[in-house]
Amino acid sequence: MPISLDDILLEAEEKMTKTEHVVIHDFTGVRTGKASPSLIENIQVDVYGSNMRIRELAGITTPESRMLIVQPWDASTVHAIEKAIQKANLGLNPMVDKKSIRIVLPELSTERRLEFSKIAKKMAEDGRISVRHVRRDAMELLKKAKTDGGVTEDEVEHAEKAIQKFTDDHIKKIDTHLALKEKEIMTV
Repeated sequence: MPISLDDILLEAEEKMTKTEHVVIHDFTGVRTGKASPSLIENIQVDVYGSNMRIRELAGITTPESRMLIVQPWDASTVHAIEKAIQKANLGLNPMVDKKSIRIVLPELSTERRLEFSKIAKKMAEDGRISVRHVRRDAMELLKKAKTDGGVTEDEVEHAEKAIQKFTDDHIKKIDTHLALKEKEIMTV
């Protein structure tokens, strides 16, 4: 049974929305002037013979605007977590304090802010590319539906316009999120 135009449109919109959410989530890992657990929560730590994220091994709190405290549930993982944070190349200097790790975020220099801004732009561009891939795949499905028959030329043309609108809307949303993130990064 051929796939319906409504299903093609629905699937395309869902995939574009998921892509937008991935970009937003990726932005949380880009450092700004304020401390945020999302900055380090996904760093991979080599413990127990496998790789685990810090958030799976410890609680992460922000007692002050420029400080993170990592409290591992198993005290034996403290040094492995410390090494992983250092290797992540985020410009952070973790300090082990018995059973916890304290990270004081240094003030960001202008060069470092510009560097983080470039990283955010790259993430946004990757998101835009993903949205365009979804559009391309949906357009191919529409052409296939047209050649299989049972769908009029007008219906396909209408569906193509709808997919283009979804694409434009999601790219615009990604651009808006990028502008907000850049403003957050550049705010001293």
